[in-house]
Amino acid sequence: MRMINAAIQLLPFPENGSKIALIDQAIELIEKSGLNYQVCPFETVVEGSTEAVYALIQKIQENCLNTGCKELLLNVKIHASRESLNFKDKLEKY
Repeated sequence: MRMINAAIQLLPFPENGSKIALIDQAIELIEKSGLNYQVCPFETVVEGSTEAVYALIQKIQENCLNTGCKELLLNVKIHASRESLNFKDKLEKY
């Protein structure tokens, strides 16, 4: 099973209501996914299997479009490697 890291930035365009509420819903989906994650000011970074991360991204998109968002932008950066990828290894020197 290949592990990846993905930085996910959601930019919703709601019909009515708050952009922050839609972003909070996305973060709640990330929390419920069981994947390791870190919320940052401009994006949330997750790590997990390719399948689990891609499924999460699709779930965020569908949830947003089904709960009052007329359109959205999802900026996703993916880091894949044949080696182990985890937050600890990337950040231990800091």
